[in-house]
Amino acid sequence: KTPRGVGVPRQVQARQAAPNRDMLLFPGFANSFHVVATPRGALRVAPVTMADVLVIQNKGGGHGEIGFHLAQHLVSRGDAVTILHEGDGPNPKEAHRAYGELPSDVKVIWGGDLSEAAVCLAKLEGASFSAVVDNWSKSPEAIAPYATAAKAWGVSNYAYVSSAGMYTPDKGDYGAVGEECAVKSSGQRQAEEKIAEMGLPFSYFRPQYIYGPAQGKSYLAFFFDRITRGRPVPVPNGGDQLVTMTHAADNAAMVAAAVGNEAAVGEAFNCATPSLVTYDDLVRLCAGAAGKECEIAHYDPAGFDKPDGFKYKFPFRDTPFYVSSDKAHQRALGLALLMPWGSCRLDVESRGTSLALAPPPRVCGE
Repeated sequence: KTPRGVGVPRQVQARQAAPNRDMLLFPGFANSFHVVATPRGALRVAPVTMADVLVIQNKGGGHGEIGFHLAQHLVSRGDAVTILHEGDGPNPKEAHRAYGELPSDVKVIWGGDLSEAAVCLAKLEGASFSAVVDNWSKSPEAIAPYATAAKAWGVSNYAYVSSAGMYTPDKGDYGAVGEECAVKSSGQRQAEEKIAEMGLPFSYFRPQYIYGPAQGKSYLAFFFDRITRGRPVPVPNGGDQLVTMTHAADNAAMVAAAVGNEAAVGEAFNCATPSLVTYDDLVRLCAGAAGKECEIAHYDPAGFDKPDGFKYKFPFRDTPFYVSSDKAHQRALGLALLMPWGSCRLDVESRGTSLALAPPPRVCGE
């Protein structure tokens, strides 16, 4: 196999990783995923089947906010949505406070402990669904009872939100990670294997680093906290490592594209923007969004002696790690001609000594 990144001129990587300094520009996926290419290059609209969708939703974490944006996206195209939510009710987390913004016809059922599957499924009161999006399960034992119920309902799609963290690229291989890359046998990988073994019409979605409103976990909070307090931002090695940052609504739109889509069945998809940014540029973009100057302090992670009580933890890997979304763009989801965001800004909201992300205007060509 050709090592990732081989044959890609350094100047091409530099162009990919040099975004507009005046605003935080993360081109993502457009709101409609039904525009596809014809042999002559014209556009046609793929048919969309209305669905009754059950979203099994976790209470937070790295991709907890996807459920909120997914519900918005599905309802906007005419699907009926029920969220079976982990926990006993809304809590102070940003992702849950935002639920009041959901359309009134989105049904949210607080399931408590979702590992008690029989109790939680009973709360559905006999309802059945044509598709399931599982944004909660992290093991084969957790996913099995919900997959069994979905099989009884005869769902057309079981979309499982997994994780790109399972990839184990070869040492020194720093190019884009494709879905064919070797993976470790994590609980999420075993859950993927379980629904395939059960004969579900599965699609796996492997998100990487997410940003945007209503977050359960922010990968950028550390940068904003250091920048707004006038502190140097520690960045490992040279700071030229490439990474992708994807808006949660774009991750959700990609998952929604699988619902009712036969071409998505039996496939794994990396869930990310094709746009790349370096660690150093990401810090500068956060500073620009905050209206602050920034100082970057590079350090050697191998020789870093962490002082007692020092809570610093860099949010990404020390080495380049980013996934390829070519498969979703060019194949089963028909995304090849999607228009990227024009100038979608990353706004910030002051909160004491740190800044939290606010929803960027989702207007192309602004």
